[in-house]
Amino acid sequence: MPNSYFKFKQFTVNQELATMKVGTDGVLLGAWAPVGDNVRQILDIGTGTGIIALMLAQRSVAQIDAVDIDEASVQQADENFKRSPWSNRLAVHKSDFQAYGKACSAKYDLVVSNPPYFSRSLKSPELARTLVRHTDMLPHNQLLEGVASVLSPHGCFCAVFPYTEGNVFVALAATFGLFCNRRLNVYSVPGKPVIRVLLQFSFTRGLVEEHDMYIHTKEGAYTDAYRALTKDFYLAF
Repeated sequence: MPNSYFKFKQFTVNQELATMKVGTDGVLLGAWAPVGDNVRQILDIGTGTGIIALMLAQRSVAQIDAVDIDEASVQQADENFKRSPWSNRLAVHKSDFQAYGKACSAKYDLVVSNPPYFSRSLKSPELARTLVRHTDMLPHNQLLEGVASVLSPHGCFCAVFPYTEGNVFVALAATFGLFCNRRLNVYSVPGKPVIRVLLQFSFTRGLVEEHDMYIHTKEGAYTDAYRALTKDFYLAF
């Protein structure tokens, strides 16, 4: 059973209420998404515990909105935001993203999401987990339509997927005018297949900056690359 909280260097994520607990996917995305000086407004779609939004708050000076359809997750994220050092820059909204995107007048410099990606796999008997893990409530075409409407002209959208789903998403995103500019292929250990892809999109078509990263060495230790990416967050690093 997962711990009821996860402690990072500058904040703690309580997760007893949230449907989806803190995991490597969210930590990778929160550490990898770009937060340059031009990033002033950020949107986190499907925030869950709020982990990605909290990491981006630590890394930037941006105002951050987070949205989630799950009542318990919204309550959990709100508590985590209020207990963090950046409570004045974090806000969570209970809404499905389709409605939020249509009502939103803001334009975001960075949009991030650890989105649902299972569409035909065996579903969890627990409804809440099904909603956050499967695309039924937020099909990828609707996610991309909403992102395209709330993203600033020079902004970027970052998300994390399993390998196959990520490749399909890249092709679909192009039909909405969002083009993959940056990609990180994540491996558990050398010699194994890609387990996740981190993808960055913008309205500008160009060459894709692509890199590989291994989480563990063959001996089981964390790699220098993974440590470098996450060292500002994990207590062990």
